[in-house]
Amino acid sequence: MKIIDIHPAELRSAAQVVLDAGGRMQMVYAWQPEPDITELRYVLTESVDTRFCVWRCLADNVPSLATVWPLLSWYEREITDLYGIRFGGQPEPYPLVLHDGFEEAEDSVASKRHSALPELSWDGANVQLLPFGPVRADVMESAEFLFFYTGETIIHFQPQLFFKHRGMERRFEGLPAAAGVTLAERVSGVSSVAHALAFCQGVENACQCEVPTRARQLRVLLAEMERLYNHLHYLGHLSHTTSLKVAEAEGKLLEEEVKRLNARLTGSRFLRSVLTIGGLRRDLQIDEAWLRGELESLRDRFARYKRHLETTDSHLDRLITTGHLDRRVAFEQGATGPVDRASGMDRDLRRDHPYAAYADLPIKPAIRNAGDAHARAQVRMQEVEDSIALAQRIILLLQPGPVRSDWQIRDRAEGIGWAESPRGTTLYAIHFRVGGNLARVKIKSPSFSNWRAFPYTVHDSNMMDYAINEASFGLTISGCDR
Repeated sequence: MKIIDIHPAELRSAAQVVLDAGGRMQMVYAWQPEPDITELRYVLTESVDTRFCVWRCLADNVPSLATVWPLLSWYEREITDLYGIRFGGQPEPYPLVLHDGFEEAEDSVASKRHSALPELSWDGANVQLLPFGPVRADVMESAEFLFFYTGETIIHFQPQLFFKHRGMERRFEGLPAAAGVTLAERVSGVSSVAHALAFCQGVENACQCEVPTRARQLRVLLAEMERLYNHLHYLGHLSHTTSLKVAEAEGKLLEEEVKRLNARLTGSRFLRSVLTIGGLRRDLQIDEAWLRGELESLRDRFARYKRHLETTDSHLDRLITTGHLDRRVAFEQGATGPVDRASGMDRDLRRDHPYAAYADLPIKPAIRNAGDAHARAQVRMQEVEDSIALAQRIILLLQPGPVRSDWQIRDRAEGIGWAESPRGTTLYAIHFRVGGNLARVKIKSPSFSNWRAFPYTVHDSNMMDYAINEASFGLTISGCDR
């Protein structure tokens, strides 16, 4: 991992160079290597097809980079809330994580804030405000959505999240690295493998641990099985929002069957307690003929399901043109994963920054250009087919051998790990203290990125399409709130 020291006065010009070179900013975070020193770390690729690198600078008179890279705005606002660091020229200078009436705890590094949202108003008697949440129907996670609307038209949409901010990053501090795997699996329950894998690879990067071939191959299998059940649930839930009850039931039945395969394969429907630093906790005794047969059966059933979805006019009519996300907006606001690829962005960490055993596999990202709810569904449908093919291929390539390597942490080591989760880029930046325990863990979760982009598809849309649009993004609030 390359670390570059940079002066705050040089940040804006350097960020513009990265943008012009086709690079990509991923995130910025703060941490304190010493009690009286706060550093900022910018994680990025400097140009096309380069490895991740890190800019390091002191948090003193730092300008906002959100005017160059709008996706960094939420990260800067989060840092202001939790570390009290202000960014000069921040275009959205109001809290993100902290809500109205927040009072600072004695052991908190967060600054006291009281006004959590900007003042929003429109002239005209016909514009109304609908505050929806934070308690919503069914088992929906807590969030408050402010709709400024007239008739059925949504003029402006303002989400307020972080009602159940769990401080997951803070919970890592002081833990032994091995215990961090269990915590990472619970950052976002439906992406346990992706989070644990990114965490493990971050530690392995820090201690230069080489993972055995069989473990790397099995990590691919687990990651693709996780992608399968997530995407099948997504298609079932999306069908629910278009009132296609049979399609909802079929999608969730296929999801359930994949979870049962996971349980037989690992003992966990959500594939937990398998990954560890250095490889896997234990080898998986795979009946290859059985698993390949089950995957082939799933392929046939999914092909029929997909065909029906793509020929049901009442379903397609609700998806096509709904929630359009422009390619430029997707790039600037930091959209990731299927949301990003449905707007024409050709990016996938499995191919662009291969990890585990993905370098040995043919990865061809599913790309659509329409940028609407239908395109987002089509990307996931293709990824279901691709995941089945990748799982079949990795089973054929499986080699016998050990599944775990020894590892040892150096004092003050640091590393970065990543994974392409079912929802997109998952990044872990990890720092160790003297003695080998965790000092700081920063998580870039895909839902944090996609919630940033989502409002741009709601403005000037209509109330009847809102639920469909939100479902088409596949967002989780727990993954965002962390």
